[in-house]
Amino acid sequence: MFYHYKGLQFEASPERPDPVFAMKLQELIGGHWGEMTVAMQYLFQGWNCRIPGKYKDLLLDIGTEELAHVEMLSTMVAKLLEGAPAEATARACEDDPMLAAIVGGMNPQHSIVSGGGPVLADSAGTPWSGKWIVASGNLLADFRVNAAAEGQSKLQAARVFNMTDDPGVKEMLRFNLARDTAHQNIWLAAIEELKDEGLEYDPIPAGILDEENKEHDHTLWNLSAGGDSAQGRWATGQRPDGRGSFEYLDSPEPLAPEPTPPTADPYLYATVPGGPNGS
Repeated sequence: MFYHYKGLQFEASPERPDPVFAMKLQELIGGHWGEMTVAMQYLFQGWNCRIPGKYKDLLLDIGTEELAHVEMLSTMVAKLLEGAPAEATARACEDDPMLAAIVGGMNPQHSIVSGGGPVLADSAGTPWSGKWIVASGNLLADFRVNAAAEGQSKLQAARVFNMTDDPGVKEMLRFNLARDTAHQNIWLAAIEELKDEGLEYDPIPAGILDEENKEHDHTLWNLSAGGDSAQGRWATGQRPDGRGSFEYLDSPEPLAPEPTPPTADPYLYATVPGGPNGS
């Protein structure tokens, strides 16, 4: 079950309203890499976890915390919208407040749809989508995605941090940035622990490795002009999984001839050799 504590995880109070920045902050709520995505991702990974104990608990701990971040950001957006559009838009275009909201860079949905509150959308007004979450049931694959998600989330939060000079907003974002750092390190540690305990190992998924064509599991095909890609450690030397060495194919050739097109159903009216009748 879930229990909602009425206090915020961290303070969310801007020094002054700013409806234009509120639109930018929406990205951290409902964007592809926003808090709503990671909250749902970690929770569904936890609910999908087949191993009771520390890994499941970790997923649900952090997923629940991310819901708290959604609440913090939503509170901040609502406070940034205080007095808008009536005050903010009047300064930009006194004769047409709605036009002022658009011209001034405010998200019109904040006044039309949510009545001065946050919306479950990104900074362009695109609705949040559950298609963005990853919950595969394979913990190593999922933890790798989680570490990447925290990296993208922190990158965007850092960019938004530099788009405001409001001390209250910056103080909250400093907390968010720190939690992103903590979560990145936690997922990286969890990846190592999964492998140390022999629950998973690279490449993912490990259980299908015996079916792979071993002739092609270690080669880098040079498919660009020049040979710059040969300069990395991925071109020669030991593979990270310890199961052999890399090989660089400087001039790879196709492994099969040009395919022969299949015959076409005449009632599909595809263009075929010889014209409409295929003669």
